[in-house]
Amino acid sequence: MFCYKCGKEINTNDRIGRQQQCPECGAFLHCCLNCEFYYPNAYHQCRESEAEFVSDKKSGNFCSYFKPSSKKNIVDDKRAEEARKKLDELFKNKKN
Repeated sequence: MFCYKCGKEINTNDRIGRQQQCPECGAFLHCCLNCEFYYPNAYHQCRESEAEFVSDKKSGNFCSYFKPSSKKNIVDDKRAEEARKKLDELFKNKKN
């Protein structure tokens, strides 16, 4: 599997625990963003219909359906931050 945050390849021969973190960047490994079932356009962003809703997709969780993803899905937090800033500026200007 690959870490969603930095892209480092992680050995998945052993079970990945809820608190286990990426040795490169410290991001949680047992999280939705590293799961094979994670899909942004699915209901609750998960293709596993029996899985419980997890609000924070980046935090370690207890989901028993977790399966390490074989895809390299790096989440770009900076792009999201920039988009949020632009939206805030846009709506802030409309209030005045």
